[in-house]
Parts: sequence; C-alpha cells; structure tokens
Amino acid sequence: MGFFDFLTEEIAIDLGTANTLIIHNDKVVVDSPSIVALDRTTDKIIAVGQEANLMQGKTHENIRTVRPLKDGVIADFNASEQMISMFIRNIPSLKKRFFTPSLRMVICIPSGITEVEMRAVRESAERVNGKEVYLIHEPMAAAIGIGIDIMQPKGNMIIDIGGGTTEIAVIALSGIVCDKSVKVAGDVFTNDIIYYMRTQHNLYIGDRTAERVKISIGSATEELENPPEDMSVQGRDLLTGKPKEILISYREIHKALDKSIIRIEDSVMETLSQTPPELAADIYNTGVYLAGGGSMLRGLDKRLSQKTELPIFIAEDPLRAVVRGTGTVLKNIERYKSVLIK
Repeated sequence: MGFFDFLTEEIAIDLGTANTLIIHNDKVVVDSPSIVALDRTTDKIIAVGQEANLMQGKTHENIRTVRPLKDGVIADFNASEQMISMFIRNIPSLKKRFFTPSLRMVICIPSGITEVEMRAVRESAERVNGKEVYLIHEPMAAAIGIGIDIMQPKGNMIIDIGGGTTEIAVIALSGIVCDKSVKVAGDVFTNDIIYYMRTQHNLYIGDRTAERVKISIGSATEELENPPEDMSVQGRDLLTGKPKEILISYREIHKALDKSIIRIEDSVMETLSQTPPELAADIYNTGVYLAGGGSMLRGLDKRLSQKTELPIFIAEDPLRAVVRGTGTVLKNIERYKSVLIK
C-alpha cells in the first residue's frame, strides 16, 4: 500500500448502450440510462441519465438528446466523456471530496470490439482522471458475475444480450475459446416493434413507447404459460395525422421480434459449431447461461433451449450480472490479471 492510496478510489463500470452501471465500495451506486441531453447552441449538458431519458422524443429545437454509445461502443466521444464524468461526480461518497480523486477503473467492453474503439473507451476513462484503466470483455465479466469459476479447465457458454450487442462466448481456463458478437439486441428489438406498428397498424410510435411495449408484453414465443394482458398503445395515425390508440397482444410482438431472434439463434448455433469437442461435452452437461437485459424477454430461454436442445439458465439478476462480475474483478485484480486487457 502506497502513501497516496487513500487518494485513489476504485470503481467498476459497465458502459452499456442502454444503461451505465457503476460499482463503488461493493455497491451499485449508479444505474442510469446511457443518455445525455445537450443544449444545441452551447453544447453544454443539461441533463444526464434518467432525467435526460424523460426528455427523449419530447425536445424542442434547442435541445437534443444523444445516446453516446452505439452497439456497445463509443459513437460520440465528447458526449460519452461528459456523461461518464457526470456519473462519477454523482457517486455519493465522492461528492463530499474537495478534489477529484484519481481512479482505478475496470471497464467492460464487447468482445467484438476493434483496437480503435478500445482506445476510445480508454481515453474517455483517462480524461475523467482514470490513473489505472483496465478493460475486460463483457462475456467474461458476465460469467464471473453469474458465479462461474472461470479458472477451471471446464467449458461454459455465456450469452449476454445487452442493448446494442449480443455477446456469445465459450469460456474455459480464464480465456475466451470461441466467441461471436452480433449487433442484434435490445435496441434492434425496439426498432422492430416501431417498424411493425408502422407497417401493420399505420401507427407511428416513439422509442420510449416501443421500449415500454417490449418490457410489458414482449415475447419470444407464441405459447406462454402465463401470458401478459393486451396493452393499449398510443401514437400518431400515419393516415389521418391524428393521435390514436390501439390494443395489441403479446402474439403480435412475437411476430415483430421473430426475425431478430432467429438471428440470435443462428449465432448461438454457429458458436456451438466452432466449439472444440471436449468443451462441447462440458456445455452439454452444464447448460448455457443467459445474462443482460435482453434475456428477460418472455419465453426466450425456452426458445433457445428448443433450438440448441440444451438446458438454459437465466442469471438471477441479469441486468447486473456484468457489472457484478466487473466489481469482483476490481476487488481481486491480482487474481484476475490474466483476463484483463491493460
């Protein structure tokens, strides 16, 4: 322990396309939508997180809402940096400090990320006073968060369905043996619902409404044991231009999402086909683990189970599995040195 260690704070960040989560002192201190509202004239931030999310789709010409992360990587460098720094400043125990402490950070990134995108994440972190910045691949963090012992010579398959990407990976001996990163996840599901409403009902709805529909009655199969009730959806009629309301059922949402779910299924099958035989035998015995917000889609586990003929388990808190894993790594940096990208 060095003399200046009390000036260093440790935080673990799950920089997600949809939500950003931060762990500090073993507690999730930030869990906010990854969105910022900017003043167009000055480019200053007006709101961030939940507050900015409420403004989405309701702004006038002087305000724009930006989602700085697209497909799990930084798309708007400036906005993302400001967003991260605002989130860090809002951590309750750091608010009381006179000066910003230097930070030791572990940040998780998608497994299909390029060198350039990786550098963007690292530079963003360094600009908000990150002295030591470690990166970890999302499926690896998810596996640790679920409670799998990744050091064992045993194969485990993780499917992490986030907002921007679906990460599929086979992990053994604290390394990723084969993986696939597909840009089909929560955001694509939301867009599928918007498209379906336009083409089938001539109803134009916004992102927030579509997101609500997905959470309330989204389904991956037509046969659900306890189906959700029909939901009324309001939007603008494309023919008359008037506001209107319609009733939709979960079966319609299943139709809307079907194509995207087939793409996820195909990617899972492709990853399984590249898995070495010994690890395939392990996966047959242990099953497949689902994490990420997308895994909460009704009936998705059943559907993947039918397709792969393997048992599928959903992590107990799928939204936080990745950030929990990142937090575990942060506490035991020496132990997990091999899985970190310095």
